[in-house]
Amino acid sequence: MKDRILNKLKQIEQERNVEILFAVESGSRAWDFASPDSDYDIRFVYKHPKDWYLNLWEQGDTIQFMTEDDLDGSGWDVRKALRLLAKSNASFLGWLFSPVVYIENGTFLKEAKELADNNFNPVAGFYHYHSMNKGFEETLGTNEMTLKSFFYAIRTALCANWIYKNGTVPTVLFKELYPLIDSGYHKVLDDLIALKATQIEKSNEPVDDVLIDLVRTIVAENNKVKNDLVNSKPNLEEFNKLFLKTIS
Repeated sequence: MKDRILNKLKQIEQERNVEILFAVESGSRAWDFASPDSDYDIRFVYKHPKDWYLNLWEQGDTIQFMTEDDLDGSGWDVRKALRLLAKSNASFLGWLFSPVVYIENGTFLKEAKELADNNFNPVAGFYHYHSMNKGFEETLGTNEMTLKSFFYAIRTALCANWIYKNGTVPTVLFKELYPLIDSGYHKVLDDLIALKATQIEKSNEPVDDVLIDLVRTIVAENNKVKNDLVNSKPNLEEFNKLFLKTIS
């Protein structure tokens, strides 16, 4: 599958006259709780030749593709990516720190990670995950809950909790969030991840009530502390320097 992904990305570069700076896996395969029928969510940042950025008119800054063999691709131009990073955009942070890297050209990925760490706004990150969690939490313990929705519920709750407790970009790998919870839950979650790896995305296999209660407890804690976080402003000149260096 990796060869197919790399070939598709090379095709994108040639057809769109761009250079991909990095490409990673996002979503459940990056979080390490994928189902057998999970798509490959390929995310990438690219740059155009320098003259492209001198155009008077705004131009498209996103490339998307979907193939018949479950490759779901989405890429952002470097200018768009850095503007969103300056806002601590949680989706982009997930790309940057993905453990599954398909392409890494030059030093952009390394330097963007440093920018992310040094300019992270806990308020923006916390509210992204806390707001996203609401829809998933509402399905807990109902007939609408699937294994997928349960894991989205617990992951978003834990990511918000991580930001409150650590003030840093939350880790991408799900199991690296385990230190936030009592060790007694780890084995139960491991078993559920192993089950999910054998089930389709929409599987509604039962989830132990102790895990559902755990999610509700984490969400309740997040609700109590949501007004305690402090905004942090980015150093915009640092982002501009990386942009100019990248397109030069």
